[in-house]
Formats: sequence, C-alpha cells, structure tokens
Amino acid sequence: MTEAATRLEYVERVVRHALEDLKAVEPVTLDVRGKTPITDLMIIASGNSTRHVKSIADSVVEKAKEAGLRPLGVEGEDAGEWILVDLGDAVVHVMLPAVRELYRLERIWGLDADEEDASPLSQAHQ
Repeated sequence: MTEAATRLEYVERVVRHALEDLKAVEPVTLDVRGKTPITDLMIIASGNSTRHVKSIADSVVEKAKEAGLRPLGVEGEDAGEWILVDLGDAVVHVMLPAVRELYRLERIWGLDADEEDASPLSQAHQ
C-alpha cells in the first residue's frame, strides 16, 4: 500500500469516527481519484436537522484537528442545510436528507443507484 493510500485511509478513519460519534445518517465514502483534481475522497452524510448537521460538521473539524489534519475551509455553516468541510485529501459533505436527495452527489460522481461502489475506502480496493 502506498503512502498516499495509507494517508487516505487515515483521513477516512478520522472522519468516520467523527460521523459515528454524532450518529450521522448514511455516511458514504466515494473514491473520486481520477474523476476530479479537487480531492481524492468525498464523504457524504446526513443529519436530522440543521442543528444536527452543524454539530456533525463541528465534530469533523474537531476530530481532524485532534488528529493533526488541518481543515482548509468550512462552507455553509450559516444555513446548516449543507456544510462542506475541506480536508484537502477529503471533502466532507454533511446535509439535510432533502438536500442530499436533491443534489444526489453519489450519482453525480458516477455511482450506480445501488451504490455498490460507495463503500469505505478499505473495502473499495479489495
């Protein structure tokens, strides 16, 4: 396994831990290497309310900092319907379910409706 792949797995673990801590709904990791120069992973999750979405995003930022990762930016905190946390190697999208359904990021990035490719990175490369 390359150093880059090991780093991606580390970033994913940190983010997933933050998502699990606050009971994020339906977290999905998308490996978008080769599809966009912006990032390598997109991690998408939902929250049950704007307050929940904000709390989840705050947890991602906090856990990332504790793990030595520097968030490059956070967008959407004011409205709380869709918050993006940019960690460089990974971009985390936390959304209300209606917003997630409207924008369908999983589909935009070329995944089938059954989301078989939308599995944790460690499973996607087996």
